[in-house]
Amino acid sequence: MKSILWFATGIVAGFVVAHQVNQTAQGREFFTSVDAKAKAFGRAVADGYHEREAELRSAADELLD
Repeated sequence: MKSILWFATGIVAGFVVAHQVNQTAQGREFFTSVDAKAKAFGRAVADGYHEREAELRSAADELLD
């Protein structure tokens, strides 16, 4: 139970620090950069998934024909 309390305290402290950092111009720049990189990573993962899915569907269609 004690570890859950420390875990929750760490999460709250992280949000408070992130909020304070986001109040500065450099902080907003940092979070904008992190957000852009996360979105690019997500798009790359999704594109790879869709590409692989298309390959597997094509292979399955060839097997069924």
